[in-house]
Amino acid sequence: MTEALDHERCYRAVAGRDARFDGWFFTAVRTTGIYCRPSCPARTPLARNVTFFTTAAAAQAAGYRACRRCRPDAVPGSPQWDVRADVVARAMRLIADGEVERSGVPGLAARLGYSERQLHRLLVAELGVGPLALARAQRAHTARLLIETTDLPMADVAFAAGFASIRQFNDTVREVFATTPSGLRGAKHAAGNGAPGWLTLRLAAREPYAADEVLLFLGAHAVPGLEEWDGTTFSRVLDLPHGPAVVRLSPAPGSGVIARLQLAELRDLGAAVTRCRRMLDLDADPAAVDDVLGADSALAPLVSTAPGRRVPASPDADELAVRAVLGQQVSVAGARTLTARLVRSAGTPLAEPVGTLTHAFPRAAAIAEADLATVGLTGTRRRTVSALTAALTAGDIALDPGADREEAGRTLLAVPGIGPWTAALVRLRGLADPDVWLPGDLALRRSLDALGSSDADAATRWRPWRSYAVLHLWALAVPSLFTRPTAPLTHPSTSLTHPTTPLTPALSRSA
Repeated sequence: MTEALDHERCYRAVAGRDARFDGWFFTAVRTTGIYCRPSCPARTPLARNVTFFTTAAAAQAAGYRACRRCRPDAVPGSPQWDVRADVVARAMRLIADGEVERSGVPGLAARLGYSERQLHRLLVAELGVGPLALARAQRAHTARLLIETTDLPMADVAFAAGFASIRQFNDTVREVFATTPSGLRGAKHAAGNGAPGWLTLRLAAREPYAADEVLLFLGAHAVPGLEEWDGTTFSRVLDLPHGPAVVRLSPAPGSGVIARLQLAELRDLGAAVTRCRRMLDLDADPAAVDDVLGADSALAPLVSTAPGRRVPASPDADELAVRAVLGQQVSVAGARTLTARLVRSAGTPLAEPVGTLTHAFPRAAAIAEADLATVGLTGTRRRTVSALTAALTAGDIALDPGADREEAGRTLLAVPGIGPWTAALVRLRGLADPDVWLPGDLALRRSLDALGSSDADAATRWRPWRSYAVLHLWALAVPSLFTRPTAPLTHPSTSLTHPTTPLTPALSRSA
């Protein structure tokens, strides 16, 4: 058990089968050799027989296998990796995104600015295991998803999940799940799982989770060719390490989100799932957020009517940064037009269109080489986009999941044409920072005036969940973003404006 976990408090959660703690820690039972999620419905073990681990990887490394009943590998991720800004949290975000599979532990350490030895020591000190064990647990989970949701041959599953050999794949499945790969498929696989070429997964979420609201928010920003919204399902193209993919997201019966994925290469499954989870804010802890914001007299009425409200993000912070600049000083319709032109001219085309989806969002290097005049940008805007994409391409600005958010904000501000509002928006919706305030946002100011509050309140009373307060205040100012309208969705009034951009924050600069 790591020092960060209190045995008595963890055991109370296990005794109460409290699902709020699923993903926060794992319960290992010495007498059975099994580890479970806190809400496991099995008989509560005696306190003297349990050990608690921060990660499933640590439990696996200690010799425990995953419970077949509660499936502890299928819980939402720990929200602390999104909240924290230290190197351990940054490493966990990168490992979840597949950095170890792509560049190995040396690449992971280099990205974080540490030696391999330093990074290993930090992770072991806090989590009990190093980066290889954490990546191995990630591979095991990806393998289980493929085994249970596809008819792929086991050899294809093994290499798609990132294993170096069939033997390594077989050994890992036996050690982690106490069964063979064919045993997993026989136990859970259902024939006819979706259309040919598509993987169908259920993405778990901590309750309460307003899937309809999150998807509506994303759908209101949909850019033709890149994204699609039909009123129920939000679809978009993902730019993944080994090629573009398409995902269709819709509310799951009961809770969570159903994701249907069409991948260029199966080895991108883990990265695709991680980016969808980040985009949908599925790993947040709504109880912790609502406890803080709901205790504030100004926000309490908003929180009570929208429990568990989430912060929809972008699957790619580089994309969000470019789209934020494209949306400056234009209406949402104009921003969507400009973005669609950029996608068509510089984006990576799909092998075949999927519905109205045709391209992935262009990477920074492609935008830097594109003729932005044909997109319709003004001279000032072209210079800003060019400077931004040049900095992203050169590595002067880092916006990947392992980025230092404070440093990212500072480097963005050094780009001519990017001010505090845009830099904050990239942190909020690009880097999924839970504690961001948007300075000078007139929609927020309008809501604050209506509530009798001020910017000073946000700077003090609403930490460390100011991003969620922003969403509540946006919902008050622009309700059409959060509530399905009876008439077709239209852009709200833009008669009030940000000092340099349109007022409606979510529909304009975060487009």
